[in-house]
Amino acid sequence: MRITEKQRQMIHQLVDELTQGEAVVRLFGSRLDDDARGGDVDLLLEYSKPVKDATSVAARLGAKVSRMMFGRKVDVLVSAPNLERQPIHEIALREGALL
Repeated sequence: MRITEKQRQMIHQLVDELTQGEAVVRLFGSRLDDDARGGDVDLLLEYSKPVKDATSVAARLGAKVSRMMFGRKVDVLVSAPNLERQPIHEIALREGALL
C-alpha cells in the first residue's frame, strides 16, 4: 500500500468527521501496488444506510485528502443502498483495502 500510516490515519479521521462515523473507507487502484510509482488516490466510501448528500461528501473528502497529500489527485466513489452501483464499485469492493 503506497500511503503512509499517518496518511491512512488522517484519511480515516476525515471520513469519520465528514460522515459522522456512518461510513468506512477503502483504498483501491494503483496505490495498492507497492511496485508502482505515482498515480492518483482512489477511495471508496461505503455507507450501510441510504445517504442524501453523497456528491457533497465525496467532493469535500476528495478536496481535503488532496490538500493533505500536497495536491495529489484523489477520486472518491460512494456506495450506499440508495445509490446505483457501477462495475467500478464492484472492483473497489473486491480489490480495495479497508483503511
